[in-house]
Amino acid sequence: MPLHVPPAPAPALRSVLTALASPTAVREARTPSLLLAQGPVTPELPLPVHVLDGTTTRLTGWRFLIRCGERSVAAAETMLTPDGWAFSHFFEGPYIASTERALRQAEVMQQPYQPRLLSIPGLYMLALWLHGDCAADAGTGELAATDLLVPLAPAPPGIAAHRPHRAAELLPVLTHRVTPAPLLGSPA
Repeated sequence: MPLHVPPAPAPALRSVLTALASPTAVREARTPSLLLAQGPVTPELPLPVHVLDGTTTRLTGWRFLIRCGERSVAAAETMLTPDGWAFSHFFEGPYIASTERALRQAEVMQQPYQPRLLSIPGLYMLALWLHGDCAADAGTGELAATDLLVPLAPAPPGIAAHRPHRAAELLPVLTHRVTPAPLLGSPA
């Protein structure tokens, strides 16, 4: 089944296009692959980025893969400000290829999904969140027990990258690992 990629807010896309057209923004990005790109670069595959806070999620931005020819060379992220969507930064690294791989895996699944990214800051972890409600507003919504989470590489020790997990199975593991242990000698 195909993925139902939600459209990014128009101001978020415009901010990325403006940054891509700015030699200063690209030069200051310190992303060699973007600087060395030969030919036109285009933002594609917008994915809403949600952060896991305990057991709830909140939208923090939109991430676009930046393509040059047949491959992604970087990514651009936007953030929500009091004035609306604004360009945040360009970056490169292992999460770009890992995101593409996870999206290809999801494309061949039997059930349709709405792809999102889920950041778990306490574990330095990013996962492809495959939301079962394809018609949902990509900026809202909680993890459903039947949603799938696909940890992206590099994943934290003990969590297999690119292995889909039902949210109901993986969330307790993640929240337990994020919860700080009590200090020795302190009351529990």
